[in-house]
Amino acid sequence: MRYITTDLSNGVATLTLNDPDKRNAINLQMNDEICELLDELEASEEVGCLVVTGAGKAFCAGADLGDLLAARERDNIQDIYRGFLRIANSTLPTIAAVNGAAVGAGMNMALACDMILAGESARFDSRFLEIGIHTGGGHTWRLLSRTNEQTMRAMVLFGQVLSSQDARSRGLVWEVFPDEMLITEARTIGEKASSYAKDLTKSTKEAFKALPAIDNSDDAVQHEVVPQVKSMESEAFRSLVTALQKKISSGS
Repeated sequence: MRYITTDLSNGVATLTLNDPDKRNAINLQMNDEICELLDELEASEEVGCLVVTGAGKAFCAGADLGDLLAARERDNIQDIYRGFLRIANSTLPTIAAVNGAAVGAGMNMALACDMILAGESARFDSRFLEIGIHTGGGHTWRLLSRTNEQTMRAMVLFGQVLSSQDARSRGLVWEVFPDEMLITEARTIGEKASSYAKDLTKSTKEAFKALPAIDNSDDAVQHEVVPQVKSMESEAFRSLVTALQKKISSGS
């Protein structure tokens, strides 16, 4: 059985977690497939953006408990996190299209993406403490990077579950769409990112990594100087500037 499916349209690859009978719970084979696929997609000149979603009525119900316990027995609990960590480190712009419940490590899968979109039926449920396990996979850090500390603590310590609209009002979700329109809208947004030069989105995402350590304007300016100058030496930049100059000179 394959635990993910993928398709490509207009430069946007859609990765679907595909174990709906188990609400797309993350297992070790699924992680292997995600890692292999990301290697292929990042190497392809045809792919400029990745959308991650779930088959059926759930986005992802968290870690498969059997595989989680097996990873613990091998003293390598991080095995269960390899899939979403690979997405978090992807050079591609990534969108989580959360089509239902995102629970525990399933929330981590969504939080690993650059942008989170939600269908109206989506909900976000930390749940780690409810099943007697400490948060993992950088869950609290990832959650705090998207929303405020009170929301993070409410979800983790008090089991507060966010609807799609609640998640949007707290900054966790960028936009909410009708369930039946979610994937179409995610792909449309992804097409914009896929139209940019791939090496440019790659260097921009790389630059994001240093942002938490920058605390003043001068350092922020210096941080972007080298990659900006390099981008201006590219053929893509010259072509776009030439086209823009022609458009301006023609008055259109």
